[in-house]
Amino acid sequence: MSDALNWSGAAATARKFIEAWAADEPGGAVIGFDGNSIRFAIAGGVESLATLAPFTPKSVVRYASVTKHAFCAMVLAHPHLISLDDRLGDHLPELQEPMASVTVGRALDMSGGLPDTRECLSLLGLSVYTDTKSGPLLDFLARQTRLNYDAGAEVSYSNTGYRLVEAALERKGAFFRDFIRRAGATSNSVFDAPDVWNDAVIGLVPGYWKDKDTWQLSAAGLHISASGSMTGSAESLARWVQSLVIEEPRHSDVIDRAGLLAQLAAPRALADGRESGYGLGLRQTVIGDRVFTGHGGSHPGYKTYFLLDQEEKTGFVVVSNREDTNGNKIATECMAALLGLDLPVASPALADGLYVTETGPWWIEVKGSTVTYLDADDTVYEHEGEWVSSRSASSPMLLKMDGDAITGEIGHAPRRLLPAIDGPVDQALAGAWVSPEGARFEIDGDTLVMGVGPVRHRMKLTALGNGRYLFTLVDGPWTKRVCLNVLDQNRVELVLSRARMMEYRRAG
Repeated sequence: MSDALNWSGAAATARKFIEAWAADEPGGAVIGFDGNSIRFAIAGGVESLATLAPFTPKSVVRYASVTKHAFCAMVLAHPHLISLDDRLGDHLPELQEPMASVTVGRALDMSGGLPDTRECLSLLGLSVYTDTKSGPLLDFLARQTRLNYDAGAEVSYSNTGYRLVEAALERKGAFFRDFIRRAGATSNSVFDAPDVWNDAVIGLVPGYWKDKDTWQLSAAGLHISASGSMTGSAESLARWVQSLVIEEPRHSDVIDRAGLLAQLAAPRALADGRESGYGLGLRQTVIGDRVFTGHGGSHPGYKTYFLLDQEEKTGFVVVSNREDTNGNKIATECMAALLGLDLPVASPALADGLYVTETGPWWIEVKGSTVTYLDADDTVYEHEGEWVSSRSASSPMLLKMDGDAITGEIGHAPRRLLPAIDGPVDQALAGAWVSPEGARFEIDGDTLVMGVGPVRHRMKLTALGNGRYLFTLVDGPWTKRVCLNVLDQNRVELVLSRARMMEYRRAG
């Protein structure tokens, strides 16, 4: 097939996306490569709205969750320190059950049920801008006594496993920042991995998000962790993943590339033996009848993605310093153009509306071919017969209409969702509610009130039926729809896609 690779078509596809970025707006770069060379590198937009310097393939950005596969490479490189079969509690004895019994492998392959730290903080009313440190965050996690779901039962994206495994390795003297700087150098890549947003990084360009018609500088307060701390350029990332796909042998004392990509990309098994398409920091992408390997990354103001064809030893890298970039779409369409594959067809087969399970906090909203599950959006595509699929390894959905209901699987867990029943807010919920962590909100009529002083938010509650309500929380570049689920007359929980276990009790 190598002789038929359509690099001109792939480059034209990349250029189509790049040209949509105005010359005076934030931008990005797309690189295509094979096992021998960089086949094209296209950039557009600017790397700074202050200087209007053009974005180039050498512009340094935050890779965000693209970091994950590199951290997993570090884990595999230190078998004498940690094993995928180890319990997290073996290395972090302060963790409570059931978190302590989650294995390292499940913590990294998105099947551990670990609540995402950042989304937990959102449910406590802490902004994306709130400064947090690694030590207090670990103490916070050590106080938790619930998972999002039983380990091994589902697949749902969370960054917390990477935070915990990184903390375990640091206690043994192994630091990701040191590892990735050395390992990157073996592929002529310049990487860094700052702990916090405000750490100085050579060459790092600012990120931007759009507030209506105005570009805003991005920022974040969360201690970043090895779930998303890497920085570098499009060129550095391309050289790095190119070296993985061709198993470049140099400097095996730092990182042994022989078979490494296959280990990282290998499907992992759920507790019932079914395979997941999410491996160790890498996920499968299916185009036509071909399976590819890649991962994306998203920080406020930055988007990154790479996609690899292990068979042809080709790939694409996408980086940008603008929040609205869809790196997955760009890389997927470039790969399809390169190989002459048909792109999946988005399907509006599910009836529009809000749906919720008979009990519990699990809700979806359908708008055309977009399905929002617990506030996480995915496009669904034509599948077999009446079924639609998200074709996503990190947020898998397989759904169909069943009368007025929607049935199937979400995250590999069976779900039957019924049309939501709007209605008044139960007045028995009125009053103040407090979390063991000290957070507080009030319910006043049909409104949930959270925050203090000038950041006191009043958010309308929308009933879903049977003690479930949605409200919308706006936090800088993020807009989150939170489900309030009544557990009993004195307990409720707040639920997002990545954090489903934050409880509040009725105040005194």
